[in-house]
Amino acid sequence: MKPFIDRRTFIKYFLGSAYLLSNTECLAKVLEKQGKSKTLVILYTNDQHSRIEPFPDNDPKYPGMGGFAKRAKIIKEIRQAYNNNVLLLDAGDIFQGTPYFNYYHGKLEFQLMSQMGYDASTLGNHDFDLGIENIVQQLPYASFDFINCNYDVSNTALNKKILPYKIITKNGLKIGITGVGIELEGLVLKENYGDIVYHSPIEKMQAIERFLKLEKKCDYIICLSHLGYQYKDNKISDLILAENLYYTDLIIGGHTHTFLNQPISVKNKNNAETLVTQVGWAGIWLGQLVVNFSECNKKIFQTNENHRV
Repeated sequence: MKPFIDRRTFIKYFLGSAYLLSNTECLAKVLEKQGKSKTLVILYTNDQHSRIEPFPDNDPKYPGMGGFAKRAKIIKEIRQAYNNNVLLLDAGDIFQGTPYFNYYHGKLEFQLMSQMGYDASTLGNHDFDLGIENIVQQLPYASFDFINCNYDVSNTALNKKILPYKIITKNGLKIGITGVGIELEGLVLKENYGDIVYHSPIEKMQAIERFLKLEKKCDYIICLSHLGYQYKDNKISDLILAENLYYTDLIIGGHTHTFLNQPISVKNKNNAETLVTQVGWAGIWLGQLVVNFSECNKKIFQTNENHRV
């Protein structure tokens, strides 16, 4: 698995234009103005863990970092810069970690994410900490959808409340979004996840990505994953998932709180590139991927720039 190509190398190789080497936004806008490409910006978080306010200034690791208000400001500025051709996504574990969750049980997190304009999230294991009924109780405060294709929730109160996929059109591009979750048995109390049936994320992802690509004709496919980035054993991780897929362009991961400065490029079963990314936890980073497409909606290149919050 090779590292994701850095911005400088890409632009030097494809354009040879020195004045664009340090400005991804400039590159995307120049190409779009020339009618040579379409731009999609993907912003993402994972494992927010109810970190509504920044860490205290005396925190030994993350002094003054994070916080929903600072993130909201960055998101607003990016939307303005890219004419709202922006997706905002999350990879789960929104709940648990501060007294805000203990008091509001997730209502506040959903309300603030709705105000920020999140488009979709998947479910993390900690989102079940107060049980399925609590998730159902808080869902009316979320204006965005929850997506998962490998949890069978049909015999629970979440039936018809979790989508297997969603298609969003941005800038004339069809973006297919799906999600997968980690095995809950042994990780979450049985009484908290009830009759949810876990299925292989690889098998379910292969089926859903084929459907999104070949039947729905999506131009770009994103998986919101709460499997974890990598493990020392053979436990299914984002890297293993990526190797076993065919059409998925991007896996936005969570669970392992992994800080990746840039996405990792994995060769999938079609001998094409699937990117794997994750931005730590607690909203300390906001991930950003800029994807450019040709006029006929073919992916040309992708560049990333994470924001410290």
